[in-house]
Formats: sequence, structure tokens, C-alpha cells
Amino acid sequence: MSKWVYRFGGGSAEGRADMKPLLGGKGANLAEMASIGLPVPPGFTITTEVCTYYYAHERRYPDDLAAQVEAALAAIEETVGARFGDASNPLLVSVRSGARVSMPGMMDTVLNLGLNDETVAGLAARSGDERFAYDSYRRFIQMYSDVVLGVEHHLFEEAIETLKLDRGFVQDTDLGADDWKELVSIFKEEVESALGRPFPQDPKEQLWGAIGAVFSSWNIDRAKVYRRLHNIPEDWGTAVNVQAMVFGNRGDSSATGVAFTRNPSTGEKAIYGEFLVNAQGEDVVAGIRTPQHLTKAARLAAGDEKPSMEEVMPDVFAQLRDVFATLEHHYRDMQDIEFTVQEGKLWMLQTRTGKRTAKAALRIAVDMVAEGLIDEEEAVLRVEPDALDQLLHPTLDPDAPRDVIAHGLPASPGAASGAVVFTADEAEARAREGEAVILVRVETSPEDIHGMHAAKGILTARGGMTSHAAVVARGMGRPCVSGAGALHVDVAAGHMTADGRTIQRGEIITIDGSTGEVMVGAVPTLKPELSGDFATLMEWADRHRRMRVRTNADTPADTATARDFGAEGIGLCRTEHMFFDADRIVAVRQMILAEDAEGREEALAKLLPYQQQDFVEIFHIMRGLPVTIRLLDPPLHEFLPREEREFADVAGAMGVPAEQLRRRALELTEANPMLGHRGCRLGIAYPEIYEMQARAIFGAAIDVGEQHGVTVTPEIMIPLVASRAELAFLRQRIEAVGEAVFQERGRRIDYHVGTMIELPRAALTAHQIAECADFFSFGTNDLTQTTFGISRDDAGSFLPLYVEKHLLPRDPFVSIDREGVGALVAIAAERGRATKPDLKLGICGEHGGDPDSVAFCDEVGLDYVSCSPYRVPIARLAAAQAALRAKRKGAARSS
Repeated sequence: MSKWVYRFGGGSAEGRADMKPLLGGKGANLAEMASIGLPVPPGFTITTEVCTYYYAHERRYPDDLAAQVEAALAAIEETVGARFGDASNPLLVSVRSGARVSMPGMMDTVLNLGLNDETVAGLAARSGDERFAYDSYRRFIQMYSDVVLGVEHHLFEEAIETLKLDRGFVQDTDLGADDWKELVSIFKEEVESALGRPFPQDPKEQLWGAIGAVFSSWNIDRAKVYRRLHNIPEDWGTAVNVQAMVFGNRGDSSATGVAFTRNPSTGEKAIYGEFLVNAQGEDVVAGIRTPQHLTKAARLAAGDEKPSMEEVMPDVFAQLRDVFATLEHHYRDMQDIEFTVQEGKLWMLQTRTGKRTAKAALRIAVDMVAEGLIDEEEAVLRVEPDALDQLLHPTLDPDAPRDVIAHGLPASPGAASGAVVFTADEAEARAREGEAVILVRVETSPEDIHGMHAAKGILTARGGMTSHAAVVARGMGRPCVSGAGALHVDVAAGHMTADGRTIQRGEIITIDGSTGEVMVGAVPTLKPELSGDFATLMEWADRHRRMRVRTNADTPADTATARDFGAEGIGLCRTEHMFFDADRIVAVRQMILAEDAEGREEALAKLLPYQQQDFVEIFHIMRGLPVTIRLLDPPLHEFLPREEREFADVAGAMGVPAEQLRRRALELTEANPMLGHRGCRLGIAYPEIYEMQARAIFGAAIDVGEQHGVTVTPEIMIPLVASRAELAFLRQRIEAVGEAVFQERGRRIDYHVGTMIELPRAALTAHQIAECADFFSFGTNDLTQTTFGISRDDAGSFLPLYVEKHLLPRDPFVSIDREGVGALVAIAAERGRATKPDLKLGICGEHGGDPDSVAFCDEVGLDYVSCSPYRVPIARLAAAQAALRAKRKGAARSS
């Protein structure tokens, strides 16, 4: 017979804290608290396996579940000396949901279950307090009707408010026993009117109704949304916790409260929480009454005159403080606690690991090492890497009002306010005058780079989490909201519309790249604070990680930012971004539109000094750290003129008619440029382009060595290689340029030539390509596109649907697809190193800053990951956690 029910209470329990997958977080922790001798009301947990069974069998329960529930109820009855459904001595219970991780939005708690028209009289007689009994009954009807029966909550609140007006009362606490009796009758009438049947009087019917409601709540819309946002598997299910009631509303010697053992906002080691005298749990969070502080210090700091629990219940508070210490030492982490005091006796109703800000997480982890509660390795594992985003970017003031008009994807974290502009040129011009601007586009292109750099934030109507806007914004550290589908942008008219409102050019908006919200007006922001705890944790992380962490950076500013965040080199320097500068775009277009090699070389000669100076600045900032420079990759059409003025500028520079240039531009147009004439294909068709870039790299490396005494060993990366022959052809040309530069300068340097693995064929033939490569860098953005056959710029319109319908576990452009793309990475790594054991392997796609993808890279043995500058600390921490988890797995296997 399967065991579906686990009991706890009375100083013992059948479960343990490590049984969260089976008992849920709440049930496992109730069992643990009971086992270590804390005062826990007796109860039982129905396992998550029942939830799984329930959905697999058309919402039916296992045949032997009812008998196990009956036996567990009998055990509670024996412990507390009351009987479920007994008119004179009734046992009342609470019913709560409890998934293995905290899930706000699941079924709300039902308290006082077991009350009916008969048992309420028994409760009144035994307690000697008729008001308390009928207050408890009306609460039960109100909660059960809302949560289980689906009756609108406002009907009950309106009835209470009406009665208080009739009586001339202000607070719920002013109502007496007769008032609550009257409201019980009104509530039951509301239920029968809404449902066409009376409120259930059978306690067992009430219990099974509540149990069913918990399991049903696992699949309500808000629970599904929460699971999708937090990557919680649907098949985990939820447990149900049934527990004997204890009452915080038994008079002035009773109370209820919630608390954290440390401050969840700052991490300070101080009790943090609230309580209410003569109340039940929902009163604390419902806002019906204003809660009071737990400690005198907190009360004084807030300037509150209402006494704290420490002052009005000193003995119980002392017990509570001891319990907090016990729980922190037992769990070795900050705890979030719910408690009730019934007539002077303390009862613990819940403990769980407390949610906290990133700032608090760092302080708590570092402090607990100093206190000897945890070690350095555990501290590194405690902090969620993604949470560090809160520390690295400005955030909106949580107390400031917000006028939200649209929602998009949280494409790049941070928040910014500024005047709306619709073109990159306007963004640059207004920013030059000192104005903060938000660049609003339908979608961005590489030609918008200068405007994106000038803007405080970027907002697009189209595009996903890995669109051009998202990728570039993350690299620049700019907040970005992409794919705001409700936004209509009319560049010609100079306005945008959303939610029936029109925002003109120059009006102020605010975007929150961490939530995807778009707001009218300026919302105050809070500056990030990198505390000493941050530096301490990063030092520990660096001590324990195996993989190096580089950055994707194309400008001196990005490079310097990445160095400040601890980058150990550049894993991807995209040379094409340098070409869009206003000083050089005409020469770039002249090179592209030239009809022969002589014309291209003339234009490239103009670009060479610019390109070389770019590399000088980056090499100088990196001070001998590795710098991987990707030669020109995007299709040439991205650089071409689009407006008549731009054609005229290029025509004037080249001394040819504009019509000739328009014809040449048309010839270069491609039906599918992502798979067209780009990457190494450009270098093969127009070798003078790559030769100019190689000359600039070698010249810059020698310049920095001579001027600053720094040894630079550049890594030249050839993109979109599909075969050994392509790489061999281009490597030979690069080596020839190197020899020529070394002869001219009278100085040699070491350098490496490698390739990006971003095509399935390259991954599968890596053993051949490795013969000509010093390193591989996995370009997982394009590798994901070519493996799935999906354009990342267009995927935002349907990939969320795939995730919602469980066709994909996650967006593969956000977190690496282990089964497909990941398999190709593993194959290429294995085959490449079979040919060349010392082959350096890294990753430079957006996945380099995703913690789950970083863990995968560690598993397959990559040497480094590379990510945008503001993701570097996240990748450093994720790499350390991956190494520590691998170490622990190895230790477990060997033992």
C-alpha cells in the first residue's frame, strides 16, 4: 500500500526537512520543527504524489487515501483531546497548500474548518467566549466560500461594512457576538443565493472540498504563469497540509504574526516582522488593521507609538526570540516564520527560507560565514547569480507611483527615464545637448548603434529577449524593454500610442528593463550599491571556479566596465560595431559599393587607421589579457544607405552618380541574409577586408607593446566557418599579412587564429576544423538559430507560446538547449580535442551570461565563458557554483 499521508506534531514526525519533493516546503518544515521539539500544532500532510495522481486520473483520488486521512485525523483528535465534527468539543483545522518551493498565487489558507451551526455553539461554550466563536465561524464561511466555493469575496466585505455603518462602528473589533451571529446568517444567505445551495454543514464534506481546492489551484492561470516565469516544472504538484487550529483571536493574551530572523531588505541581523493582538493570520496581511512591530527598537526607529510585542508580551517574545535562534542554527539560513499565540502559549505554524533582496543575500551569506554557521563554499552557493542584476543597475523606487501604459519583455535590466525619440540621430543629437532620452523603435538595426549608445534606455515594439536591441542593450548596460506588442510607433507623425493614449516626441517616459513595464512620466530611481560584501563574495567565487570569465565588448567604455566587473579578457570583440561610427560609415559604404578590388582597397585604406586605433585602446585597457577579435561577420546590406541623403554622401565621396550606387545596392540585396553572403564568405569573396582587419590587429598589438611595455597576444576569430577548407584558406591569408607587418615593423608577436562554431556542420566536423584552429568559440546565438531553423529576431512572436504549451522547456535563445544545441557543443568539444588536446574552448553567445548555460559549459569542459559586461559578475558566480556542485557530486560518488 502506498503511503499518501505523513503525520507531524506532539514532539515527533514521519517526515523530514529533506522531503520537500514529497511533502512540499511547508509540510517538510512543519515535520522538521516538530522533530526538533518546537511547539507545532499537530497535523498531517497529503503528499505531492496525490496531486500527480489526481491529474493523471481525471481528478480522482487514490482508493486508500480516505482511510489514511481518517487515521491521521484520529491522531490529531487524540493529541488535542477534541473530535472532528463533535458538537460539544469540536476539533477545528486549517487547510493550506504547500508546493516544494514557495508559490505566491496558489490557494489561500482556509482557517477554522469544521465549524457549522452546531459546532460553533460547542466552541462558544468551551471557550466561554461567544464573540470569539462566531467571529471564527464568519471567518470560516468567508474564506471557504471565496477559496473553495468561488463566491465573490467582496460580497462578504460589503456585508460587514454595511453592518458597521448601521451600528455606527469603525473597526471590525467593535462588533460584538450578536453582530457576528447576524453576519453569519447574512453570509450563508449570500452563499445560497450565489450557488443555489446552502453552505456545507458536514465537516468531512468541508474537508474534502478544501483538499480538492488545493489540488485544483495547482493549475489555475495565476499558478501556471508563476511556474512559467520561475521555471517550475508542472509535474512537481503541490501537497496539502491539514493542521489543528490554534487561535490568535482569543483575547488580549492571544496574537498572530509573521517574522524574518534577519532583515530581508538589508540583511541586518535583527528580528524583522509584525504582529496583531487578538487576531487571526489573514488580518496581518489583509490590511484590515495596522500591524505592530515585534521589537521595541523597530518601533522606535519607525516612530510608532503602538507598543511592540517585546513590550506587551515580554515572556512570549523571549520564547519567540529563542525559537528564531534555534531555527537559524538548525537550517543555517535566514527564516521566514508564521506564529500564533493562544492565551499566552506560543505555536509555530510555518518556517521556510526567507526571500531576500540581492543586497541582503550578500550580507547574510558573508555574515553567516563570519558567525561560523556556514562555510565559504556554502556562501557562494547561497546567492542566486541572477539576483546580482539588482546590484549592477539602477532600479525604480518601489514606493514611487507608476502610470503603466504597456508591458514588454524585460530584455536588459535597469531602469531609466527620458524624452521619447524615434531615431538614432535624434537620440545622439539631444543627448549631446545633455538631455536624457529613451530611444523608441519598432525594432532596432545595427545602424542604430550610435543612438542606442546615446540613449538612457531602449524600447521596441517588436523583438524578443535575444533580438538586436536586447543583445546590444545588455552589452552596453542600457535598460531595454523589447516586444511591447501593444505599442504602435509612428515615426513620421512623431508619436506612439499605447493603452489608448498618445505619447508625443519629447514627452517623458520611464522603462523598467527588469519587469518590462513602460510608464508615462519620470519615476525616481535608486542607484546601485556595490558593497564590501559583494567584493568578498566575488573573491570567494573566483577562488572556487574553474572556468575563466571574459566579456563581449566592442568599445573602450564597455571594455573598461567589464574590467571593473572582473572580466579576464575579451571573448568577443565585434568589429562591425566599430564601422557604424559617423566618421567612418561613408568609407565603409564606399568599400561595399565599390565594383572592383582597387575601389575596395582605396576605401579600406581610409578605415585602417580608425580600426587600428580601436584595437590599440582595447588592448591597452586589457593590459595583456586575452582579446578575441571577430573579423567582419554581418551581411553587407546592413551597412548600406537607405535614404537619399546617405546615397548622395557616398556618391560624393566616390565621385560616381547616386543612381549607380542604388543599382549596386540592389545587386547586394539578399532574400535570406542571415544564411547568405556573410562571415567567412565575405573574407573569401573580398579577402582585402579581412587583410585590412588583420593588419590593424597586428599593428595595434605592436603599438601597445612598444608604447606601454605590455605583451599582447591577440586571438583572431573567423566567423561562420562550415569547413576546414574555409578556415585553412583564410588562416593562410592572415598569416601572410602577419609576416608582412612583422617585416615592416621589425618586431614579431605571438597570436592565435581560431573560429566560431556556429553551424551544425562545423560542430560535426570539428575534428577536421581543429587541424587549422588554435581555439574554438561557440557562437551559440547563431548555432541556436541554425539548429532550430529559427530567426531569433522573429522568435518573440511564437516562442512564448511554445513554452506555454510545454513544447519547449525554456526559450532556447535565453538558456541553452542541452538536447540539441548543447549536444552539438559537446560533440564539437570532444572531436576538436581528440585532434588537438590543448584546443582552447569558449562560448561567446548570449548564453555566456545565463547561469544554467554556464553550468552546462562547465560540465562539457569549456575553458571560459564570455558575456556582456554587466553579466560578468553573474557569470563569475555561476561558474563557481557549477564547479562546487561538480565537486560535491564527485565526492558523493566516491563515498
